[in-house]
Amino acid sequence: MINKTPFFFSKLLWLGLFLSLFLHVNYAAEGKDDSPISAETSQSKVSTAAATSKPSPNARKVKEKPPKKPLNKEVQTTKASSALHKQPKIVPAVKPAQLPAIVSPQEFCAAVTQVLPSVDLSICAKTQLTTTSGRSLWGRSIFSKDVIAPTPQLRVLVIGGIHGDERSSSSLVFHWIRLAAQTPSNVHWRFVPLINVDGMLMRPPRRTNANGVDLNRNFPTPGWEKQAPDYWANRTKNDPRRFPGTKPLSEPESQWIHEELENWKPHLIVSVHAPYGVLDFDGPTVAPERLGRLYLDQVGIYPGSLGNFGGIHKRVPVVTIELPSATELPSESEVRQMWLDLLRWMGERLGAG
Repeated sequence: MINKTPFFFSKLLWLGLFLSLFLHVNYAAEGKDDSPISAETSQSKVSTAAATSKPSPNARKVKEKPPKKPLNKEVQTTKASSALHKQPKIVPAVKPAQLPAIVSPQEFCAAVTQVLPSVDLSICAKTQLTTTSGRSLWGRSIFSKDVIAPTPQLRVLVIGGIHGDERSSSSLVFHWIRLAAQTPSNVHWRFVPLINVDGMLMRPPRRTNANGVDLNRNFPTPGWEKQAPDYWANRTKNDPRRFPGTKPLSEPESQWIHEELENWKPHLIVSVHAPYGVLDFDGPTVAPERLGRLYLDQVGIYPGSLGNFGGIHKRVPVVTIELPSATELPSESEVRQMWLDLLRWMGERLGAG
C-alpha cells in the first residue's frame, strides 16, 4: 500500500502559499498596507483615498451641514435679545365688562378711598385734584395736584402708586399735599397720588398694570432691550410681578410720566413705594441720610426703573421712599417728620427755601 501522506501535506502547503500571496496582493491594492511610510507619503495617500473613494452602498447616509458663518455683533445682539424674549407669556388682566368710569376727581375719590389706608372721602376731596392728559390702559384718568409757591424756583414731582399693591404710597402723597399747602417754600410741587389706577383698584390689587407690566421697569434706560429682559429672566426667574414689558414705554402710564419729565422738567423726583422700610437715592448731589425713621440704603439700580432713568440717565435727583408697610400709613407725626426732613435736605442741596 502506497503512503499518500507526504503528497497530501505537499498539496496543502502549496495551497497555503497561494492563498497568502493572493490576500497580500489584494490587501495592498486596497491601500491598507501596514508598512511604515513618511509623513508626506501618508498625507498624500490620505488625500488620494479621500478624493477617489466611493461610499459603500450599505453605508449610512449622513447629510452634511454647511459651516456656520460667523455672526456680526449686531446680529448676535439681536439673536440674544430675541432668545431672552422667549419667556413664559404674561397674561394681561381681563377687563371687567362693567368697568366703573373714572374721569372726574369725584369719581376718583369715591373709588380710591375704598382701598387707601388713612384717606377718607373728605381728605381726598380737599386736595382738589385736577385731571391730567394721562390715562391708564383701561382708560381711567390720572389726577394730579399742583401746589405753587408765590416765587417758585424749583419744580418737584412727587409720585405714588406706581405699583398698585403699594396702597400706603398713595396715602402718603395725599397727606403731603396738605402739608405742602401749609408750608411756605419756593417750590412748585406737582403731586400725583396714583399712577397705576387699574392695578390698585383690582381685587386683589396687583403690582403691575392691567397689561401685566411692572411700570417701574418700563422706562427707557440705555441698553433696555438687552438688559431688562435679561434681568427679568436670570435675576427674577421670570417673576410675572416684575415683567418689564416687550419694549420701553410700552404702557400708557409710563408714557405719561416720561412726557412729564420731558416737558415739565422737574429738578427733583420723589417716588414713593413700600414695603421695604428704607430710603434710596439715584442721581447727582449728596443723598439724604434719612427721612423720619427711614435711613439711606442705596440698593442699586435696575434696568427700566425710574431711579435709573431719571437719576442716572437724565441726571435728575430721584429720592425713592420705601415705606415699611404697603397697607398701613405711618403715624401722623412720622409722616410730618419725613416731610420736614425732605424740605431740610432740599434746602441744603437744591436751594429750596
